[in-house]
Amino acid sequence: MASNLTVLDRLDRKPETGKTTVVVHPIVLLSVVDHYKRACSGSKNRAVGVLLGSWKENNFLDISNSFAVPFEEDPKSPTVWFMDHDYLVNMYHMFRKVSAKERIVGWYHTGPKLRTNDIKIQELMSRYVTHPVLVIIDPDPSSVGLPTKAYYSIEEVHDDGTPTTKTFEHIASETGAEEVEEVGVEHLLRDITNLGIAGSLSHRLQHQLASVKGLRRHLQDISEYLTLVADGKLPINHSVIYHLQDIFNLLPDIDATPLSSALTTITSDQLLVVYLASLLRSTIALHNLIDNKVNMFAKILE
Repeated sequence: MASNLTVLDRLDRKPETGKTTVVVHPIVLLSVVDHYKRACSGSKNRAVGVLLGSWKENNFLDISNSFAVPFEEDPKSPTVWFMDHDYLVNMYHMFRKVSAKERIVGWYHTGPKLRTNDIKIQELMSRYVTHPVLVIIDPDPSSVGLPTKAYYSIEEVHDDGTPTTKTFEHIASETGAEEVEEVGVEHLLRDITNLGIAGSLSHRLQHQLASVKGLRRHLQDISEYLTLVADGKLPINHSVIYHLQDIFNLLPDIDATPLSSALTTITSDQLLVVYLASLLRSTIALHNLIDNKVNMFAKILE
């Protein structure tokens, strides 16, 4: 079946592990969650759709829009599935009329993990983009961290001489937004939480706690990976080791005297402000108490 897309509509740039970063916009996350809630909530089915975007500088793949595609699969037989190609092409042409810069860059599903027939769907999507990107978006994440995982397909060569097979290779992903989107997300969160611009102290502490939990989870992943490498269960990936070395090199030396002195000075200054504020508040409260007593006695004498 023909793709019904012209050569000018297709993107030929290939992602690269360690170089390419997939940037998912908030509007895409909201669209995928809405698709999942409407079509798959309460079932084991997954939502599938098409990702639109463009390549930016420094190997950033900017995913700025998406749309849902009718998709069905047999849960008992992974090889039996259906995607409406005509609907995909018609929707894409309508999107092109609104934003000519956005091209098909890949597809998404709500996973939460890779499935057996994903590589077949990836081959189908290659009709519309030479090197499609698969982004798994978890609409109901159970752990702290980004709900997105990005992959692209590569040819895997076997040492035993058997024919090559296609498999998925992981690439980095993150969330990003334009200034207009950031304002919209801020207003949306403000309407949901009703906490104003800064939010309450408990709300900020919850965010800090979530960040610390996410950092702890990443450190555990690093520890597990290094343990498996040390035990010989995983091969050494020099690219990963170099990145870990950069992380450790950027860590501050807590035992260094200048850093310890600077931290102590900053902490002392902050505590001094807190102490002066508490002292001023107590003085004002005592002044108001004495003033009330004087006024009360003056009324009694009258």
